[in-house]
Amino acid sequence: MKDFRDLKVWHKAHRLTLATYRMTKKLPSDEKWGLVRQLRRAAGSIAANLAEGCGRSGDREFGRFVSIAMGSASELEYHLLLARDLGLIFGSTHEALAAKTIEVKRMLAAQLSTLTAES
Repeated sequence: MKDFRDLKVWHKAHRLTLATYRMTKKLPSDEKWGLVRQLRRAAGSIAANLAEGCGRSGDREFGRFVSIAMGSASELEYHLLLARDLGLIFGSTHEALAAKTIEVKRMLAAQLSTLTAES
């Protein structure tokens, strides 16, 4: 069993979640149960899946949760794009969150690669 707090990618994912929550506070209230909920759920799911995977036994199971986290990161990336295209978030806000999401995805890919190489 690993401590998820030891993972750099978890820390990045957690900061991304916090940034997503801060950004969504500024979205219109009529999006509270729509896009706000989706953005927050996808962002939170990345770090949560890393934490859950660390609580499982073995690299194979951990890898499965890293893969799920990758899917959540891709979902977040899409929802950020949708928010931008709907005019709910603008240039620099979208660019900053999208860049953080892509960085997390790269780190997740590297983690998966490491786990695959160790198997």
